[in-house]
Amino acid sequence: MSFVVSGGQLRALEPASSTMSTWPGYTAQVTANYSLTYAAIYRTQPAVRTVVGFLARNLAQLGLHTYRRLADNDRRRLTDHPIAALLGQPNPTTSPYRLIRALISDLAIFDDAYWVKLRADDRVPVGVRRLPPWRMEALGPDWTDAEKYRLHGSHGHLDLDAENVVHFRGYNPDDSRVGCSPIEALRQILAEEFAAAQWREQMWSNGARVSGYLERPTEAPEWSDRARERFRAQWHAQYTGSGAQAGGTPILEDGMRFVSAGINPKEAQYVESRKLTREEAAAAYHIAPPLVGILDHATFSNIREQHKQLYQDTLGPWCAEIEQEIGLQLIPDLPNSRRVYVEFNIAEKLQGSFDEQAQQLQMAVGGPYMTRNEARGLSNLPRIEGGDELIVPLNVAIGDQVDEPDLPALPAGNKPAEEDDDEG
Repeated sequence: MSFVVSGGQLRALEPASSTMSTWPGYTAQVTANYSLTYAAIYRTQPAVRTVVGFLARNLAQLGLHTYRRLADNDRRRLTDHPIAALLGQPNPTTSPYRLIRALISDLAIFDDAYWVKLRADDRVPVGVRRLPPWRMEALGPDWTDAEKYRLHGSHGHLDLDAENVVHFRGYNPDDSRVGCSPIEALRQILAEEFAAAQWREQMWSNGARVSGYLERPTEAPEWSDRARERFRAQWHAQYTGSGAQAGGTPILEDGMRFVSAGINPKEAQYVESRKLTREEAAAAYHIAPPLVGILDHATFSNIREQHKQLYQDTLGPWCAEIEQEIGLQLIPDLPNSRRVYVEFNIAEKLQGSFDEQAQQLQMAVGGPYMTRNEARGLSNLPRIEGGDELIVPLNVAIGDQVDEPDLPALPAGNKPAEEDDDEG
């Protein structure tokens, strides 16, 4: 039997610290002996952080509008409907922007995102709250849909009926109840970046010196174990690490010679590898490289076109998925919701600059389309008397206001010449 979910029940499960283990894992094997949770990869991998933040910030900026479908080609925006109020203030501590930003971030990182419905006594949802995907477990014998969701916490767990949870999930070929993180597809290249970062850290902690070894000629006098250990300790103390001796010139004895070995940063193509990681991460999330700072082949015209492509091909599918899941799992729980749906305000981002919009509208209507008071309102200026009339220049013709041009009168008795008859 379902129950009313309250904030108190959720807070009772909050952990005392963030060190609790994740459920059901959401862990990627970065190297053979090293693994990271998806959340840790987001925190530590710049490429993943860049593309996920790019998606989340751009979609959260759009805003969700509520509409009622009146006919196939007619709709009305609703500002006082319960879904508009719910999404306008999801709960007392979460703004709409943060709700959508967290939703997109969870989907991009885990391919799963969860909202719990906060219901009133009459069972009508009055708010939603994000639940961390790594704490959620899908329950039930049916591998296509979950019957319950278990919210794990350090102080126990809470079982939620499926009707009390809005579950956004991607495609998983093995289990339809949960998604499959895009980070899994990036695991190999992230492992390379992780190993390269470890090597760079060791290089800098060693005073930015390249790897090498000391070669001692065969004719040099024999070293005792005590002399060899003393030289090794002296070399390590003076010419390695990041202390005051970093960068000093070593003084070699007995004809010894330093032989460079290993790969230097230029040969390792450090910059190219970082760029490759970001390009692969952007490709995994279908983002054009110039939009995440890779400007090798960027021009003003192609960046402008890629900005349009962003909201059509990249963000468009994300918008459609979220709009339809809200329409499927949340709107039916609210009263007076027949033919009600939500839509991201993506058209506003595609309108172009003010000059382009003004030119397009003027071409469409054939003349001025805005009164002086409407223009003053756009500039946050007060209204003026007589400013509600549309001023039409004298050189602009509108409809039946076009008069035939006046022709000079013909002299008396003259008639216009008639065209010759073909037969005469």
